[in-house]
Amino acid sequence: MVRTASPPPSWYRDSIVVQLGDCPPLEGEVRADVCVVGGGITGCSAALHLAERGYSVVLLEAGEIGHGASGRSGGQILPGLGTDIATVEKALGRERAREIWEMSREAVRLTAELIERHEIPCELAWGYLHAAVKPRHVGELEEFRERMARDYDYSALTLLEGDALHDHVVSDAYPAALRDDEGGHLHPLNYTLGLARAARRAGVAIHEHSAAVDIRRGQPANVVTDRGQVTADFVVLGANAYQVGLVPELSGRIMRASNYMVATEPLTAAQAARVLPKNDALSDANFVLDYYRLSADRRLVYGGEVSYDGREPRGMQARMDAKIARIFPVLKGVRIDYRWGGEVAITLDRAPDIGRLGSNIYYAQGYSGHGMALSGLVGKLLAEAIAGQSERFDVFAAMPHRRFPGGRLLRKPLLMLATHYYKLRDRL
Repeated sequence: MVRTASPPPSWYRDSIVVQLGDCPPLEGEVRADVCVVGGGITGCSAALHLAERGYSVVLLEAGEIGHGASGRSGGQILPGLGTDIATVEKALGRERAREIWEMSREAVRLTAELIERHEIPCELAWGYLHAAVKPRHVGELEEFRERMARDYDYSALTLLEGDALHDHVVSDAYPAALRDDEGGHLHPLNYTLGLARAARRAGVAIHEHSAAVDIRRGQPANVVTDRGQVTADFVVLGANAYQVGLVPELSGRIMRASNYMVATEPLTAAQAARVLPKNDALSDANFVLDYYRLSADRRLVYGGEVSYDGREPRGMQARMDAKIARIFPVLKGVRIDYRWGGEVAITLDRAPDIGRLGSNIYYAQGYSGHGMALSGLVGKLLAEAIAGQSERFDVFAAMPHRRFPGGRLLRKPLLMLATHYYKLRDRL
């Protein structure tokens, strides 16, 4: 079934400006061309693009629209995947890797186009920094910049050091950073709600608090909830980390991880100018990374920390406070107004797992923390594939995926050991 729980309070929930209206639970039996399971960006984008093609669509969400990672993330919209493009190149070859890279750039452009076309107020801003934390990272960033320019014709990256870097992030914590002119950030929940609102205006029937408990396969398929059933020619499964047991074939191919964020009190204009004066988003180059940005009301929205059991790590608040004060001494003592967590789905190689089961069940999962832009494009690709134009979808679907080792009982302990290894490596 699709699992849900009451989400911890977030600044995003308290700053909603997009009003979706009432989306009552599904009651009784309904018929549609497509049933979409999951009300995050993947599901809302798929529903919108399908409806615009003339399909009748029912969208089921176990909680509320944007309940999962789509409405709780760092809000960074970036080209690329959760894994290095070299991983894709090794699996599929240079030509296919270039196609995927270009589609990831398209995903960022599509995000901006959807925001403009559907007038979604979500604080879209441009500029992204990928920051070195230690000297060895600097060489790695420069090597990446050169490789992307040489092999992928990507020239939007600039290596910043010294005063040039301080013009973007006023901190001595980073020896260098790559600035990506094509990256940016937004308010993720308002964006997701805006997609849902656009889908609804296009004719999609949205039902919140309607968890899918079973998918009965066939032509057509039946998606069952506690109080109703959708009979549909196609099913799109976009529940990501919250898909639990609905499709046994996908079991073990993603691992759920909880990530945590805080939002400070609003900063003064002078404080913000001594943090991120050009309003870039930033993430560091560690494997277990931290990331942050400024909100429109000048809060520092800062994310990091990870757990695999859904429980907030012990002492997290103190560590977050210490990190912020170390990176930005000007913010020492600034009040934290919000603290929240959310679950993401990661794959073994950190590349998204996208494909079809049989002829009429499509799925997308495992963006591995890099789905804010990409999931919107994947929703469009799902609509294309259902409409019979699957060439672009099939490029992603060709990416091979393995289950996490260790079986049901040992998967999480093994992943925790691996994460501890990388945390130790990050400190070297």
